[in-house]
Amino acid sequence: MPTPPDPARIKALLPAGGDVTLTALPGDAGNRRYFRVFQGNATFILMQMADPEGFKASEEATTGTVASDEIPFLNIQRHLERAGLPVPRVTGTAMEHGLILLEDLGDTSLMAAIQADPARAEGLYGAAIDHLVALQRAKLDGDCLATRRAYSAELFMWEFGHYLEYGVEALHGKKIPAATGAALRERLSGIARGLGALPTVPVHRDYHSRNIMVRPDGKLGIIDFQDALMGPATYDLASLLWDPYVTLPTGLADRLAARYADAALPPVGPLRADFGRLLALTALQRLLKAAGRFVYIDRVKGNPNFLADVPACLNRAARILAGDPALAPLRELFAALEPRLGAG
Repeated sequence: MPTPPDPARIKALLPAGGDVTLTALPGDAGNRRYFRVFQGNATFILMQMADPEGFKASEEATTGTVASDEIPFLNIQRHLERAGLPVPRVTGTAMEHGLILLEDLGDTSLMAAIQADPARAEGLYGAAIDHLVALQRAKLDGDCLATRRAYSAELFMWEFGHYLEYGVEALHGKKIPAATGAALRERLSGIARGLGALPTVPVHRDYHSRNIMVRPDGKLGIIDFQDALMGPATYDLASLLWDPYVTLPTGLADRLAARYADAALPPVGPLRADFGRLLALTALQRLLKAAGRFVYIDRVKGNPNFLADVPACLNRAARILAGDPALAPLRELFAALEPRLGAG
């Protein structure tokens, strides 16, 4: 990672004079550092990128035409802000130094807000659903990088493979037997093809309680959107409702799913008719991908901070596998490799 930024460079990005101080903030799974910048009574968030050129590509696997001279974060921020989504405003940039100065949305994530006061869950998650519907309805033109990359059956299957490689083989230190691997991939490819065939909408790709901020006035803000792409309408909803970081009160996930369906889906049609099953399958794919990704971040990037979230991913995936008789053969195959997926 680069050395901390020069305060003089930060000062040049600010609209007013005065000395600045900065404090380091916890980072994420990417190659970024964050600082809170203080100038008088005002605060800002500074994003420092290790390699600005490298950030012109998505940090996640993707498909589609994505070549661009613009940092995805800035490109997508501009389009989401234009569409009325509550993303942080960009105050200034110094791309030659890998610096982006942003509006400060505070320190309270949706996860932290619910942990502090569970009674707020229904209202805050309801607002998150409403913002998700607005995102999916956003009219993004061809200049937006999110419209030039998309989930596909191949990408869903690649992510399943990522789980098998890291969430099974790397985590447990043994190769999957060839016959078992072939049987697993056959079952998983059917799910991948089904999800890849669904109509697409703009997808945040990481829409969950740690990437939704609760401002001091109670309104929400959305962060970490730089990997946005086109994908199934079920994707971000599954990410939010099967979030491994928060256990929702009994019945709330069903009410939120119904709220979403009433607002976003036509009253009739294949997606509405099979909505519950497709949402669960999307969640299964997402949870397994996340579990594999967390192990990858540890083994390849040397960051073990996300390993503690692997059990929650697997426990939620196990409940989905146990709840659908059609998934029994897949559950049996998984259970032989990862016993936690045979529970539930």
